[in-house]
Amino acid sequence: MGRKLLNLRDGVFEVSAVEPAQYPRDTGPPLPEIALVGRSNVGKSSLLNCLANRRDLAKTSSRPGKTQTINFYKFGNFRMVDLPGYGYAEVSKRIRAKWGPMIETYLREREQLVGVIHIVDLRHKPTQDDVQMSQWLQHQGMPYGVIATKADKISRGKWQQHAKMTKEVLGVEPIIFSAQTAVGKAEVLALLAELLGFN
Repeated sequence: MGRKLLNLRDGVFEVSAVEPAQYPRDTGPPLPEIALVGRSNVGKSSLLNCLANRRDLAKTSSRPGKTQTINFYKFGNFRMVDLPGYGYAEVSKRIRAKWGPMIETYLREREQLVGVIHIVDLRHKPTQDDVQMSQWLQHQGMPYGVIATKADKISRGKWQQHAKMTKEVLGVEPIIFSAQTAVGKAEVLALLAELLGFN
């Protein structure tokens, strides 16, 4: 029932922002928002495109650290918000110093935020940055779920082994996902519906 309310095919890029004054403002009731957080190049844009059945809704890049703004995408009756990726060493310290407060300000102060999708790479053990983000979300009492992307990069027989490693480190069972094959897409849509209260 809930998934029918998720209007993902008509998603549009709304605005890029670096401070609250630039965030979208709703003329009617505020739209609920789901934030995407994760390391640089973990596949946040590819996840958005897969969910929307589009290749070009969110710009993807092979260069980690390219997203340097908070990007808002409107999907009918809710938004998804792509936050800058964290933990990429080759991005200058000056830029990384800006990202931290930018991300934290949004996560702390945005009243429309109802949940967070924490994206990690299924292939690798979660990093210390991943652990810190997970602990912060738990400390804040923020509803969230974990998605482990890039499942197509490893053999299917190793998925559960890698997912178990992720759960052991972060304390949350991840949804195994691939933007290339759409494995896990239904589970991600169900998670979105749950976070949005559309069930």
